[in-house]
Amino acid sequence: MTGRCLCGGVRFELTEPPTEAGYCHCTRCQRRTGTASSAQARIDGATFRLLAGADLVAGWRHPDGGFEKCFCRFCGAHLFSRNEDGSQMSIRLSAFDGDPGVRPMWRAFTNYAAAWEPIPDDGLPRFPEAKARDGMGGAGFEPA
Repeated sequence: MTGRCLCGGVRFELTEPPTEAGYCHCTRCQRRTGTASSAQARIDGATFRLLAGADLVAGWRHPDGGFEKCFCRFCGAHLFSRNEDGSQMSIRLSAFDGDPGVRPMWRAFTNYAAAWEPIPDDGLPRFPEAKARDGMGGAGFEPA
C-alpha cells in the first residue's frame, strides 16, 4: 500500500494495511486542513516507511503537546501525524494512492465540531473528546 504528497516528492508505503479510520473534529485539525474534520487511518508506526522525500517532510508539534503534524515542505500536502517515538501514527486518507481499504468508523472530538458544518447524521459513533486507542493500549488518542 503506497501514498504520496500532492507534488509526488514524498512517497511512503505501509507493510500492513490500516485497520481503523475515523474523522477528527478537533480545532487543530480544522485549522490544519481548512475543513471541518480530518479523515485519517490509524496505523502502527512500525508498518510505515518513507520511500522518497524524507528531506521534504516537515513537522510541527503544538507547544501543548499532541502528535507532530507532518507535511511536504514543497507542496504543503498534509500527510501524517505521529507521536514522539513514531510508534503511533495517523495517515490522511487523501494521501493514499488508491483505496486505503478502510472507511471512517467513528468521529472524535465532536465537542469542537465546526459550527459552520454540522456533523452529518451518518450513524458513526461519536466521541466528545478523544477516542480510546482500540488495540493500541486503551488510552486516549491525541488529536491527530
